[in-house]
Parts: sequence; C-alpha cells; structure tokens
Amino acid sequence: MKLNLAVLGLALSAAVVAGCDGDNSAATSADGRRTEPDNTAVNKRDRDSSPSTQPTAGQQSQTRSDVDLAAEIRRKVTDTKMSINAQNSKIIVNAGKVTLRGPVKTQDEKDTVARLAADVVGAANVDNQLEVETK
Repeated sequence: MKLNLAVLGLALSAAVVAGCDGDNSAATSADGRRTEPDNTAVNKRDRDSSPSTQPTAGQQSQTRSDVDLAAEIRRKVTDTKMSINAQNSKIIVNAGKVTLRGPVKTQDEKDTVARLAADVVGAANVDNQLEVETK
C-alpha cells in the first residue's frame, strides 16, 4: 500500500511538472541568471521541528479516506494556474483535518490553496500554514 502511494505521489509530481505552461519554476537572480527553486532550508526546519507543531508530509495518514481527500485537494490545486511552489505545497491530511505547508508566491495563492482545501473538507478543518515568499 505504501509503495502504491509513493508511486502515486511520483506520478502526481510528474504530472504537475509536465502540465506546466510557461516556465515559472525558476527565479531570476539580481545579475539576470536563472535560479531553481530551493526549499532546502524550509524542509530542514520542518524535519527538525516538533512533529506536534510542524506536521510534515511523512505524517500523512494512510487511511483510505485521508489519502482520497489529499488526492482530491491535490487535483484541485494542480488544476489551477499558480506557481510551481503553490502547486507543490504540502497537503497533510489526518482524520479529515488538513494542514497546508510550504512557500507560495503571493497572498492570493495562499488564499486560493486554502479555499480549494476548504471546498473539500470545510474551512474549520483547514490549518493554513502556507508562507508567502518575501523576495
């Protein structure tokens, strides 16, 4: 079962990348060079934090209902025109409660991802911890 979920996650990630129109996956540095997105510091912070306060994707419940909810939210998010970071935001579902984590480009993206999750599980069941980039 876990292998099937890992394969599904890889397939969804590949679909997100393949389905992108335009190239919003890289930023431009001050000298005009393209730089790839790098969430290494955020991922390290999340791994090093207390699990009760900073849930990570590794803590996603494996119950059929939670996996289905996460997949439904992910489909909605990837079907919208948002940055790669927003489309790849972490969606963690446990007992029907959704935690959203990761960086997004704008407040509008943060609100949109939260609204899409709320459309599936209800606003009271969404903990929006998405972070708007401050570049």
